[in-house]
Amino acid sequence: MDMEAGLQEHVAFHLTGRRPGAGLEAVDQFDLRPALLAGYRDLTRLRYDFPLVLVSDTPADRTCVQSLSGIVDAVVHEIAQGDDGDRLTRHALRLEQKIRAAVAAGASGSLAALWNKAANQLAAQGDDLLRDSLKRARAALKVDGNVVDCGKTTPTRLLTHAWAAVQEAKSRRAREDLGRLIQKLSDILRVDFAHSKAGRSADSLKAAVGAAHAEVFDFVAMSRILGKSSADAALPAGRRRRIEQLLTALKSQRFFSAPPGTDTAAGGVQPYPFLFDNCASALAAYRERLPKAVELARAIAIAELEIEAQYSEARHDALFAEFGADGLDAQDMARFPDYLVCVGAARLQGAENDTLMEILSAGLPMKVLVQTDDILDDSGVGGDAHLAFGLRSKQLANMAIGLNDVYVLQVSGSHLYQFRERVLRGLAGTGPALFSVYSGAGGKTGDLPPYLNAAAAMESRAFPAFTYDPAAGANWAARFSLEANSQVDSDWPVQRFAYEDENHQRVATDVAFTLIDFVACDRRFAKHLARVPRAKWNGSLIPVGESLGHEVQGMPEKVPCILMVDRENLLQKVLVDDKLVRAAQRCRDAWHSLQELGGIHNSHADLLLARARKAWEAQEQKAAAVAAPQPAPAAAGQAAASAAAPAAAAAPAEPEAAPSTDDAYIESARCTTCNECTTINNKMFAYDENKQAHIADPNAGTYRQLVEAAESCQVAIIHPGKPRNPNEPGLEELLKRAEGFR
Repeated sequence: MDMEAGLQEHVAFHLTGRRPGAGLEAVDQFDLRPALLAGYRDLTRLRYDFPLVLVSDTPADRTCVQSLSGIVDAVVHEIAQGDDGDRLTRHALRLEQKIRAAVAAGASGSLAALWNKAANQLAAQGDDLLRDSLKRARAALKVDGNVVDCGKTTPTRLLTHAWAAVQEAKSRRAREDLGRLIQKLSDILRVDFAHSKAGRSADSLKAAVGAAHAEVFDFVAMSRILGKSSADAALPAGRRRRIEQLLTALKSQRFFSAPPGTDTAAGGVQPYPFLFDNCASALAAYRERLPKAVELARAIAIAELEIEAQYSEARHDALFAEFGADGLDAQDMARFPDYLVCVGAARLQGAENDTLMEILSAGLPMKVLVQTDDILDDSGVGGDAHLAFGLRSKQLANMAIGLNDVYVLQVSGSHLYQFRERVLRGLAGTGPALFSVYSGAGGKTGDLPPYLNAAAAMESRAFPAFTYDPAAGANWAARFSLEANSQVDSDWPVQRFAYEDENHQRVATDVAFTLIDFVACDRRFAKHLARVPRAKWNGSLIPVGESLGHEVQGMPEKVPCILMVDRENLLQKVLVDDKLVRAAQRCRDAWHSLQELGGIHNSHADLLLARARKAWEAQEQKAAAVAAPQPAPAAAGQAAASAAAPAAAAAPAEPEAAPSTDDAYIESARCTTCNECTTINNKMFAYDENKQAHIADPNAGTYRQLVEAAESCQVAIIHPGKPRNPNEPGLEELLKRAEGFR
């Protein structure tokens, strides 16, 4: 009786989200976290990607961002070679842990400063051997840069640093080209001046020789001699004017810093800034600067012709008069710096969101970081009855992918280091790029650090990582990738979880990490959870991962729960209400859509495979029939007898009786493998070895599901029959709908 009452209490909470009595407890007071996160209480004692070092003065490759662990590994590899290698390794790892703990506590600055401070603190408490290890480790440290932990500022700082490295490489090439053009054009003018009367004057010759030898030469006589022997080969006035204008344009441009040693005509003008914190300002700056960009691109193109003496006024004046009338093409635009916009997802409202889509759809040279700090901030679209988690970020990434030529990267802040090469690839590309990053720093998860929160979002499919690279190939298989996600073939990642039971015995079980585990970290959604006291644990509690595998109609006999641990790491079972379960089902369905884009469990591929298998089987049967031995020819008398035999001998067998219209059935031979029925209920409907549907268990679902499957079937081969449960709600309407499928 107590067990039945407990089940009713559990079911009541699951269906309503209300605790009807004192048997269930609110989770707020217990400081709970998902059981699979129990081993990550103190991240400072673990070696993982963070903190990161934004390395100074490095090329735009993977070395511009390095992990502290990787740097320490390199130091150990260099110094720990002899008999004292174990001691040096141990002390270096101790130093690393000291730095990691300091950064987690809020310390900031360069790696060198943090390294020195941590080493001094350890040395003050250690012996000579420790001090020797620390000294040798410091001597082997070859890199420096600002240190960042996983937090709210990490996405912006990392993207800005990587973008700056990419732009510096581009600017270096541009400065070299500009310097070369300025030098060559200046040489043309200097040579022209040297051949002019002014250039051959006594004063000019004296200035060219210099004051040190001014008394040795008679510059007046030299000028007279050169004037008689040199023909006047001055540049045409039009070409001189054109070269002077080119030099003015090249020296006064503000897209790149001036080449070293260049005497700028604008008195050392500052380059344009290309880093913005909103889309509207970035787009306005781009439009304002576009005429100047066209002018500079035109000047570069003409200058290249001039230094080769290939410019023809008759042929080129009209051509360059129209240069850039419709803007710049991709090749010309690739010369210029890319814009970087770092904006918070909360600011992408109304006009700002429209501006972002205008930037991306127009193919402008802009890289946009959209940082989301809170993906569980319910949009309110569905009200309290429909939790729509992460709606904005999903819409944004999907719209960007739909534009077809935008580089799109979605990733949690916890995995930015692992995705550094993809980040650099997007920053180095010639077109627009969207980086959608979840920082994990929403501030609603208690003492759960941003790194774990961000990692949990990716693990639970709430914020899956993916890349869409339009330059990677001509099809989706080349362009779209989901491979960085855990157990990408599965609905939810499943991990082995071991704990000690009340009898001090080790128990190990597989636990799925679902959206509900991620949501359970956020105290705003505690009302959707209820702790079950240990005395009321019973067989009616099933893991939520198992519950999500099938849809329950009517009154459930099992109630979904998740495993959590309290601050003392004691195992708890926590009930989940139906709203969270439905949110998890929608999250799973969205993941299925991404899987299909990534070529995983692709329904179109499955359909083609089924058709190919069916065609192959038909061909095999035909080949077998042809290869079968034929009967020997009959004698004449036998042939006549056969001809006279009653026709009834060859009459076909009686047809099989049609299935009763009371029983549900499927005309499996006509199935096209469209997945419509199995999507509705994959327990009731299943595929046979030929990938054709049949009713596997008519009791595994409801009559409503049978009717809905019949209505959604593309070839109308599902026959619902009559309902098995006469008490199912809405039967009168369902029977009318089923009439057309008898």
